[in-house]
Amino acid sequence: MLAAGITGHTELTVTKDHTAIARKSGTLEVFATPAMIELIEETAWKSVADELEEGCATVGTALNIKHLSATPVGMKVICETRLTEVDGRRLVFETAVMDETGKVGEGVHERFIIQSDKFQKKANDKLQSSSFAQ
Repeated sequence: MLAAGITGHTELTVTKDHTAIARKSGTLEVFATPAMIELIEETAWKSVADELEEGCATVGTALNIKHLSATPVGMKVICETRLTEVDGRRLVFETAVMDETGKVGEGVHERFIIQSDKFQKKANDKLQSSSFAQ
């Protein structure tokens, strides 16, 4: 049952692929903010995936985070999420990201429960009405 209190936990070791220079968010070989966002989103959606009805998934809709400290290549990073609010289809998660020396990120992440096929069809239908030249 989907209810506040569900937790998630994901670990990774920072590689060159996770760095600011590789993610084009800066020029340094440290854990990139975009990589931290990916880790937060992955941890959150995986934590509730088994509780969803068949054919449903979640999509990220809002993120308010702080990247507090740099993490070098080779160091382990841990993300923990806790579902704090369930409001219909809206899910709110508290997030914390730590490396081997302490907290490096924190924030709030919001996701919505969607019907996968319907959501994908609506996204694909945009191709028919695109005003950009192809």
